Amino acid sequence: MTKPLQVLRASTVHLRSVIENSGELDPGTSAYPTDWSIADTMSHIGSGAVILKQRFEDVVTGQEGDAGFNQSVWDEWNAKSPADQVSEALVADQALLLALEALPEEKRKTFRLVMGPFDLDFDGFVVLRLGEQALHTWDVEVAIDPTATLSNDVAEVILQSLPRLVGFTGKANDETKEVNIRTVEPARDLTIVFAGDSVSLIDASHSGAIDVELPAEAFVRLVYGRLDAQHTPLDLNNDSLEALRKAFPGF
Repeated sequence: MTKPLQVLRASTVHLRSVIENSGELDPGTSAYPTDWSIADTMSHIGSGAVILKQRFEDVVTGQEGDAGFNQSVWDEWNAKSPADQVSEALVADQALLLALEALPEEKRKTFRLVMGPFDLDFDGFVVLRLGEQALHTWDVEVAIDPTATLSNDVAEVILQSLPRLVGFTGKANDETKEVNIRTVEPARDLTIVFAGDSVSLIDASHSGAIDVELPAEAFVRLVYGRLDAQHTPLDLNNDSLEALRKAFPGF
């Protein structure tokens, strides 16, 4: 099993444990961000799993996708009760994982999905799901445990895909500058380049000053718009980090 798929399995198990070990969970409790409830967030996890599973199966079988499928899924999940959104999201999440794990190795090698700006092989598809599922799991978990973080394994896998994500979600705000980043667990030297109307993330070996040093999981959350001051490791807040929060407001 590839590392991304192993990490997705662990994240799927973790999501179930968060829900099942949360005691008398109120699905109406605000998640992160606060305009979504836990039920809303779980509905997004569940509907996303159903949609991606269908996309995955369309590629594997060579079928043309139904243009109206996504909307029909959203309508179905929006109509569920909050309790059902939570419980059925776990079922849908598991079903997608099992479908991915069941694909034979030879078919994984030839898998390719072009979806909007994404051109994905099998591992790329798994990482796409992991980014959505693990970050929304954190959205739910942090409402129950304010100290929640992403696992180091999740951070390591998602970190590999961040350059592509930064290019689509980062806001340059007409600035031209470079911000040197160092992550730990895992250790990476990176530079975020702001160039007028574009933002990019590149690998770079830093021998000079580091603007922001932080855990890799915190950097992933930063790019996903989930590193507000209340959910930032102690002693990390500085002007460079605050500027990056503005550049990555979330999506």
